[in-house]
Amino acid sequence: MGKIEWAMWANEQALASGLILLTGGIVGVAGQFRNWQFAAYGIAAGIFICLLEYPRGCKANGKGQERPYQYCLTVCVKAFGPLTRNYYIRALLHAVLCVPGAFILCTVLGCVCLAIASIIYLLAAIRGEQWLPIFPRAEPREKPGESIKEPPQNPPPRPPAEMRRKRAEDMEGAAYTNPMPVMSNEY
Repeated sequence: MGKIEWAMWANEQALASGLILLTGGIVGVAGQFRNWQFAAYGIAAGIFICLLEYPRGCKANGKGQERPYQYCLTVCVKAFGPLTRNYYIRALLHAVLCVPGAFILCTVLGCVCLAIASIIYLLAAIRGEQWLPIFPRAEPREKPGESIKEPPQNPPPRPPAEMRRKRAEDMEGAAYTNPMPVMSNEY
């Protein structure tokens, strides 16, 4: 079994909580709820969290699937250095950002999700993980079909090479030569 990379889970949780916080903030401002200023804060915090969490980080083995169009945000997040790479700082940042949104009902769900993301980031930081950017690979990938000259003739499982039937155009004379000697059972 492989080691669990908690930062990947925290990234997905924080991105979802940013979207939930943004949606709750829009509902609170549009509905002009009492203390709607906290909902406006939820909109700003949700946008900030989504921009911070959209670029996915590399896995420990150096591979990772990047999100569409994440390259420009990856450059921005990488430019802030240890403020965005260190998961202790991210855990503290998310914990602080989730507090003001808890004062209005429409953003409470986003704040609870963000608090859970903060705990997961803290766990990732304790385990020694840190954010590494995913950049596009310079070498082009090899197409899988270029190495195959001719597709196999027999369905799997195939017999060993010396036991296979020979093609008619490769043989002189007979259409088929049996590689195994035929023994008759006469009594």
